[in-house]
Amino acid sequence: MTDVLASPGVVDLVRERGGRLFVWTSAHRCCGGGVTSLATGGAPEPGRTFRRVDAEGFELYLDPGRMSPPDALHLELKGLRRKRIEAYWDGCAFVV
Repeated sequence: MTDVLASPGVVDLVRERGGRLFVWTSAHRCCGGGVTSLATGGAPEPGRTFRRVDAEGFELYLDPGRMSPPDALHLELKGLRRKRIEAYWDGCAFVV
């Protein structure tokens, strides 16, 4: 089971944008190695398989890729003019 820890404002923004949040892994190549981070959106990323995760106040769907789901998924509200939600894997910016 993945615990969802949302900072203030996340639930309100998700609700304003339709009530559903999708989170998936995003692999990048950098400096001679691979780095995997998380991406978020209000619609499912095509070609991915999402599973529902318990979240209070909105629908949350996660595709951890080939990884086991994180113990905790941290969601934070970012941006002043253009608000967005960023996700962190067990509190880390990169999947570990």
